Amino acid sequence: MRNERAVILGLSGSERAGGNTDLALDHAGELVRSRGAAFHTVRLREHRISPCSPCGDCNNRPSPCELRDDMPGIVEKMKQADGIIYAVPVHGFGLAHLMQIFIERAGVGYLRFERPLADKVGGIIVTGRRYSDSAVHDQLVNNLLLNRMILVGSGFPVLMRNTSPEPGLHDAEGLDALERMVHRMVDMAEMLRAHQEATGRLPLPRLDLNERIRGRRGVPTA
Repeated sequence: MRNERAVILGLSGSERAGGNTDLALDHAGELVRSRGAAFHTVRLREHRISPCSPCGDCNNRPSPCELRDDMPGIVEKMKQADGIIYAVPVHGFGLAHLMQIFIERAGVGYLRFERPLADKVGGIIVTGRRYSDSAVHDQLVNNLLLNRMILVGSGFPVLMRNTSPEPGLHDAEGLDALERMVHRMVDMAEMLRAHQEATGRLPLPRLDLNERIRGRRGVPTA
């Protein structure tokens, strides 16, 4: 049975409980719930996620990854959501390793076969001290686009900066960008659900979901 409310899933790629990333994602959750939508959180640090192994057959295998960990359950939660927010800190001038491991395993191990995240609404929160947050944001934008997700333009990207050693949401511009993004995500998720319920059709055609199979738009590739 379809949930009557839009569901937004927050994925935290931070190792630090109660840090800037958790605070930002918790605030996003409060905003989502204030709109009457549901918000669920997955904190990657609380799950067993193996890095890609040296098997080397990810690009050729026709079935999901065989490594046994918590990935299948997390991917299933992503499939059930209407929108997904990726929240991650900058580590060593790049994407924090928990999120890096996750997007690698999720992508080649599960999502590339049918692109099940297609047409879900995507959002990104990047927390950092001062440097490289835009580069991390760009990497995640590319990942969401690869998965055929919908990114709603909401002004500036959500880059939450904090130079204090204590966690906190002190970046007024970043906080404003976060709030605008979350409201736009809920708006889009509700609009997509309303369209499908009213017409009985998906908002966008899904005829070429696997970019590894050559095909033309409008021509089934199966």
